[in-house]
Parts: sequence; structure tokens; C-alpha cells
Amino acid sequence: MSTEVVLVTGMSGAGRSTIAHAMEDLGWYVVDNLPPALLLNLCELAGPTVSQIAVVIDVRGRQFFDDLNGALAELGERGIARRILFVDAADEALVRRFESTRRPHPLQGSDRIVDGIAKERELLREVRSLADLVIDSSALNIHQLEQKVEAIFQTQGDADLRVNVLSFGYKYGIPVDADLVMDCRFIANPHWIPELRPLTGLDAAVSANVLGSANTQEFLERYQALFETMAAGFFNEGRKYLTLAIGCTGGKHRSVAIAEELSKRLNAKAAGTSGSDRKIIAHPIHRDLGREL
Repeated sequence: MSTEVVLVTGMSGAGRSTIAHAMEDLGWYVVDNLPPALLLNLCELAGPTVSQIAVVIDVRGRQFFDDLNGALAELGERGIARRILFVDAADEALVRRFESTRRPHPLQGSDRIVDGIAKERELLREVRSLADLVIDSSALNIHQLEQKVEAIFQTQGDADLRVNVLSFGYKYGIPVDADLVMDCRFIANPHWIPELRPLTGLDAAVSANVLGSANTQEFLERYQALFETMAAGFFNEGRKYLTLAIGCTGGKHRSVAIAEELSKRLNAKAAGTSGSDRKIIAHPIHRDLGREL
């Protein structure tokens, strides 16, 4: 039985504990605040019966990076798959969370919360650049973050590459955890059709309108072909998770319909591929659906 280790780290207040609890519910063996130098020892102690280990690490010291690089190298030499999951959030969201709990930021000292966040973000810059997966929790509540973790890890054992097709609204900002971003605002907006305005891209009438617009089918075909060309490289790099972000103005109509359709096409392509030992599972996620006033 092969072992996989996921290191969970990120900004204070972004949701490390929530992610740890969600992974534990999914059957992962979760350890909190383990020094990176002890990762190999943990794997050896866990034995062959524990195949999925998640380690939550609070990163603040320079020594961490030296230990982390050494630990990752040791795991690689033993053939143990290792990933880094970094949970992030916008400064404004972090400030709101610390203020709502009336707790100081661990690094703020006698300064403001924003000063502590800035210090931590600078300290974590290097480990964030090493991350295999970045989750942006800015617009997510606890339950939505848990659902996102479940979407990523629940069926990962069945896939070589797990693809989250994320719809979003540009007016709420581009997702920081996106690997690829595509703009579908060139498609005619159903918002301007009175009977479609209150509906969403999950409704058949809106989906038919979006998918039937000029150039939409060509866009989907070309984007799918582009992704399939890139997928071979992702496999070779050992990528397990990928986020394709599709944006429209508000994240309600066009991007939702496109994300749903693209997910269906990617899954249908994977299911229809014979003789291949590479499997892709695509899952649509709608970040801003229901967010409009």
C-alpha cells in the first residue's frame, strides 16, 4: 500500500484547522504541529496500514524551510508521495476573522492586526511558491471550505489528476488558487434577458442560452483541447490537483454554465479513453453563485 503525505500550512486564520478536521473525517491520519524533520519518522511509525497522512504545520521560522526541503527529499527517496496544501485568504478577510473572534494575530505583537498579517505573509512567501495546491478561503464559510476539501480529496484515489472547474465573478476578484484562468465575458449575457435574469447557469434555460451563443462551442472545444495538451505535462510533473477558473461578470450565469459543461466534457473524455493508465476527474465548483445582492 503506497503512502501519501499532505502538508497543510498557510496563513493564520485562513482555515488550517477546518481543513484538518475535514481531512480527518475523510479518513486521513492527521497530525498537528509536527516539525518537518520528523516527517519520515512519522511515516515509519504509522506503518503500512496508514496510507494517507496529513500534517498541519505552523510555519514561522527560517529553520522550517531548511528542515522542510530535507524532509521532502527524504520522503522522495523512500518513494513516498508528498504534497503541500497552502490555505490563503485576502488580508481583509483575515482582519475580519481576527476581529470577530477578538483574538490577536500571532505575529502582531504591539502592532496592528494588518502588521502581523504582513509579517506572516512575507515569511510564508517561499513555502507558498512550493505549494502543489492553494485554497483561497476568502469568500468561504467553514462549511463551504469543508465541502471544497471534500471535493478535492474524497475521490482522489480514483484519479491521477483531480480538476476543479471553478466558476467566479470578476467583480468579486480573480481566485488566487486558480492555475488557469479563462474569461467568458465575450458570451452574450443572459442577465439582460428578463426571464433568465433571476435564474442561474445551473438552470436548463440559461445553460441552453449560454451554450447556444455564437462562438461558445468553439471556445469549449479549443479550451478542452488546450487543457488535454497540457495534461500530459501535469502528469509528468506529478500534479495531483488543478483548478481551472472560468470567469464572467458576476459568477451567476455564463461562467456557471460553462464550468458545468466543461466538467462534463472532461469527464466524458476520460471515461471514453481506452487503454490509458491516466485518469482525470473533473468537478465543478461555483464560488460566487448566490452571492449577488
